[in-house]
Amino acid sequence: MPDRPTDPGAPGVGEVTAQVIVAAPAERVFAAFVTWERQGEWLPFTTVRLVEGDGGVGSHVEAVTTVGPAVLRDELLVDHLDPPYEVRVVHFGKVLRGPGVMRCTPLAGGRTQVVMHEWFHLPAGVLGQVARPLLWPGSKLSLRVALGRFAKLVESGALP
Repeated sequence: MPDRPTDPGAPGVGEVTAQVIVAAPAERVFAAFVTWERQGEWLPFTTVRLVEGDGGVGSHVEAVTTVGPAVLRDELLVDHLDPPYEVRVVHFGKVLRGPGVMRCTPLAGGRTQVVMHEWFHLPAGVLGQVARPLLWPGSKLSLRVALGRFAKLVESGALP
């Protein structure tokens, strides 16, 4: 596995945050989220697989998003698990690099607030300057849509 290029405590300049309220307890929401290979059911155009490890800390996960001829390969390392509250990862691919976190906050009535936050380190120079304004509005919308799909699948019992 490649070296970790980014300290999880060192956010990049590109930030994306989205949240959703799930009508399910935090334990169930957390378990559904860390069922890595089923994330493709709620991440649009994406196939996710566990490359190395058992899904716990130190595991290597790969998510490949394909839209037409465009393919984006996201590799990440599971950096920290605090069930049922927090998952921290480090993206270490060629394009997507930087830390990410998913937090579950239990709410009244057996509901859970899920907040995902990603900090990406963009390429240096002109490419990074051009990419940032183009990627961020789309990635925020995409993350909101994905979390909405995730919530519906958990609430329906289709995810653990």
